[in-house]
Amino acid sequence: MTIDRRRLVDRHRIRRTTTEPRSPLQLGNGELGLSVDVTGMQTFPELHPHLGRDPGDPGSLLGTQSQWGWHTTPRDPRPELRSATHTFDTARGPVPYVDLSTRTFGEGPETGTEDELWLRENPHRLMLGWIGLAASSVGEEQLSAEDLRPLGQELDLWTGIAESVFALRGFHFTVRTAVHPTRDALALSIDTDSPYPPALRFRFPYGSGAWGNAVRWEDEAHTTTVKSRGKAAQISRTLDATHYRVGLLGNQTMSTAQPARHEVILTAQALAEDQPWSITVDFHPGPTQSDHVESVAVPPEQVFEASRGWWERHWSTGGIVDLSESTDPRAAELERRIVLSQYLTAINCSGSTPPQETGLMVNSWRGKFHLEMHWWHAAHFAVWGRPELLERSLAWYTTVLTQAQQTAAAQGVTGARWPKQVGPDGAETPSDIGPFLLWQQPHLIYFAELLRRSKGLKAAEQYAELVFETAEFMATHPVDDGGAASLGAPLIPAQECYGEVKDELADPTFELVYWRWGLDTAIRWRELLDLEPVDHWERTRDALRPLETREGVYPAIRHPVLDRRTDHPSVLGALGFVPSTEMVENAVMEQTLLEVLQDWSWETTWGWDYPMIAMCAARVGRPELAVDALLMPAAKNTYLSNGHNWQNEGLPLYLPGNGGLLMAVGLMAAGWDGTGDAPGFPPGFTVKHEGLTPLPG
Repeated sequence: MTIDRRRLVDRHRIRRTTTEPRSPLQLGNGELGLSVDVTGMQTFPELHPHLGRDPGDPGSLLGTQSQWGWHTTPRDPRPELRSATHTFDTARGPVPYVDLSTRTFGEGPETGTEDELWLRENPHRLMLGWIGLAASSVGEEQLSAEDLRPLGQELDLWTGIAESVFALRGFHFTVRTAVHPTRDALALSIDTDSPYPPALRFRFPYGSGAWGNAVRWEDEAHTTTVKSRGKAAQISRTLDATHYRVGLLGNQTMSTAQPARHEVILTAQALAEDQPWSITVDFHPGPTQSDHVESVAVPPEQVFEASRGWWERHWSTGGIVDLSESTDPRAAELERRIVLSQYLTAINCSGSTPPQETGLMVNSWRGKFHLEMHWWHAAHFAVWGRPELLERSLAWYTTVLTQAQQTAAAQGVTGARWPKQVGPDGAETPSDIGPFLLWQQPHLIYFAELLRRSKGLKAAEQYAELVFETAEFMATHPVDDGGAASLGAPLIPAQECYGEVKDELADPTFELVYWRWGLDTAIRWRELLDLEPVDHWERTRDALRPLETREGVYPAIRHPVLDRRTDHPSVLGALGFVPSTEMVENAVMEQTLLEVLQDWSWETTWGWDYPMIAMCAARVGRPELAVDALLMPAAKNTYLSNGHNWQNEGLPLYLPGNGGLLMAVGLMAAGWDGTGDAPGFPPGFTVKHEGLTPLPG
């Protein structure tokens, strides 16, 4: 029976009547993100504080961010990455890695040389500006959050439109907000009984190199100018070498004022009685093209119409899961998380570059993206019947392929070694952890294989170069260790708590198995494309060191002493995240799973750990444990009313958790090669699904 998709989505639309400080609503399209308070705008950023990692440098969860909006703090001379490069002894001889001069391993304040810290902080993602009601909309006195009385706010997921009803100083407002699906533009419709003309206040900050706060309020270091004509206006912004402009187009004549250097007031003139004031705010990278006002924005009614059309198509096609007929009382909450995660990953994780862990809402790690997280953010799109949303970001890898090849060559191997923490320029960030991780290397092979399964052989032809360059690195990076191909030191496994012993670690279980599966897949691709085999790929695959067991379970790493029960239990990724391979025995992995569940330090885990556990549980035939994992009552498995996966005050949202949830549910519902329907759900769950693609076996 066909799922009533509209009914399913509608039962999870977000409704509220109060301010929820940790949980503002978010709208977006993958390229532009907008988070709003109960006014449907960003009138009171202080109602949604964001502490980041430094309570002394607070910001706000209300952000306006884009994929192109980046800033670099000027420095002369500008540091080069080689100033943060250090040499490590390896089995291949001295090898350079981008590192920090001092070791913190994620604990305490970041330290390093001035050059290293500058390279960590630059480039940083910009907060493009706050847009809120101006005080003149209700009188002359400056607005205060104490003037606000929320009456009701609703986000209609089916249309992507938020409606906010509130009172300010006794005057009632209804604000509708939407983001255009294909432009960096938003639209507002403001209806009020206030006798004063409605007005908007735009505030523009300088860029910030802080870990989480994207805002610095400095007057001298940047410029803001505004011009208007009739129903249109244009604001021009310059921050050192960064330029962007904001096109404004309303349904009424507008006037502009600039009461402060980086504050613009836009006021509607001669508004017809009982007619809302509607306006489009359209962001564009680059400098202003002329001295004239350029009406580059689309009319606001077109933004609302485009939003309705795109979201209806989004929900009407692709994957959907209906748990409404389940008798397990947890089904409703799981379904809520599924629907809201589909919404949030579409607006944060489907852009032209890999997403940052906090998406387009606020900064973490200065807005840079982490390529080992890209799988958790976006692999699910291919499984949920929306491969085009994954493909948007894969083209970026081609732009940094030469850099990845140069990194591999500098380390004495061939192929492409992908970085870890980067901005759009692809330059590795100095870190005592990131450059030593390996588990992001096979991700491109996994992405491409999922696309091949959903789109056919054409996808294999399209992504062959990226797959084969990745495989070449994977085949030449291992070193000989007593006749076995070993992933040798220095390395840090996905379970990063081993960072301080990276000089002595080798062969983490998850990475070894993922290496085997990645090389297997690349070898099979050459057969599919009628290409000659590459002998050393097969030799390396066959020589990878077999997994060790200790007391009937798989250890996280090959080490005679160390066995830590904190951070990511990534050993479980060797079956679940990674499809079945000859290296892993299901019975041993089942015992490993049970041991992890018995004594792991859950307060040290992170949001994607729970989907990873669920996928492992499903693969070893323990569906009851799979659902238990997805809904485990742990702090970092919290999903707020807006759907975001809260971790802590420093990471108030964490999209790898949302994307991981969808990947796990896709596996549990559609299964994998050779399974029946819904192999990851226990009795008590009635699972109806459409549009899902089974995962590799």
